[in-house]
Amino acid sequence: MEGSETLWAKANRLIPGGVNSPVRSFQSVGGEPFFVERGEGPYLFDTEGRRYIDYVLSWGPLILGHANPVVMDALADQLQRGTSYGAPTAEEVELAERIVRMVPSVEMVRLVNSGTEATMSALRLAKAVTGRDGLLKFSGCYHGHADPFLVAAGSGVATLGLPNSPGVSEAVAAQTRVLPFNDLDAVAELFEDCGDQISSVFVEPVVGNAGLILPVDGFLEGLRAVTEAHGALLVFDEVMTGFRVAEGGAQERYGIRPDLTTLGKVIGGGLPVGAFGGRRDLMEQMAPAGPVYQAGTLSGNPLATSAGNAQLRYLEEHCPFEELEAMADRLATGMCAALTEAGIPASGSSAGSMWGVCFREEPVRSFEDAQGADVERFKRFHRACLERGVFLAPSPFEVGFVSTVHTADIVDETLEAVRDAVREVG
Repeated sequence: MEGSETLWAKANRLIPGGVNSPVRSFQSVGGEPFFVERGEGPYLFDTEGRRYIDYVLSWGPLILGHANPVVMDALADQLQRGTSYGAPTAEEVELAERIVRMVPSVEMVRLVNSGTEATMSALRLAKAVTGRDGLLKFSGCYHGHADPFLVAAGSGVATLGLPNSPGVSEAVAAQTRVLPFNDLDAVAELFEDCGDQISSVFVEPVVGNAGLILPVDGFLEGLRAVTEAHGALLVFDEVMTGFRVAEGGAQERYGIRPDLTTLGKVIGGGLPVGAFGGRRDLMEQMAPAGPVYQAGTLSGNPLATSAGNAQLRYLEEHCPFEELEAMADRLATGMCAALTEAGIPASGSSAGSMWGVCFREEPVRSFEDAQGADVERFKRFHRACLERGVFLAPSPFEVGFVSTVHTADIVDETLEAVRDAVREVG
């Protein structure tokens, strides 16, 4: 098999920037990406045989780790019966049933092919039922790459230093209002000024695309109150937090019922999938039940639904969330301790199986805070960890994940590598 250097050169000739999703390029941390040959449990192995403890986990979907038999057996069974039909299957009904059962606010759900499709469709629905075109989002929150959401977005947009994207028209951008996360006073002021123009408030209830940022007390409750008062819809983007910060997502953890919820990642077991759902009266506006159109050739794909059902079934039956949260906290706390003991400013936090460490002493409450981190030192730290077999997200503005196979021994091995890396970074 060709090595990473050869594959990287070839990829750059054939694929824009050498990658099919921008943050995979390692552009923000320097160096070149490794190319994966296989995944196994908590590990990735590259094409040259090197092993890495993986805290990216395909950017979140692999809550049971790589190639987990629970998911692989379900896929093997489905592969014997076909890959796509263009007609309904029992598996997609089962997945919808599981989502409705597990996510508190979801009464009906529509399966799509990605998180971007989910948020794009939820926004269309929100505009249709309210008759308004405006949208409020928060700086650093990433809701996919549909045009209205690429204003002050997190994730790869922030990583690559792109405040917006060429190709997004001024007319579309003007419909999107942006405020700092956790600033409820600013939200109230905006709604007093132009609340009758805003169809919806989209929010990552726990921000995961600008590092890990937790909501301050009262923020999510305030969003619920102000949207109800002004007739706007509250949309929780739980593509990342769904089944990660609690079994029922952030809405279960914080006790808030949004009008609509978007999902992805975990519900597909590592295959392309997304979903949006919510109140029955809203979802019944979707075609063919109602006039709001959305469609997809591969929506409800039997491979994705089989993998998703297997993974969600395991989570329901085994409820590993307490253990996952303990491992995420152990990792974030230990990493912060290693950095601060070496005189490197750092703060960190965790929520469920998500965790984040920022190279900044003060706690991070918004994307504006996160932008004050020591990015250059993070770059050196990332490279030093990678050299020691620890794969962290190649961006200072991305969250990390643990899985059910990241045991205390694996985390302690990671922290030993981190302490060694810190000595090099200084």
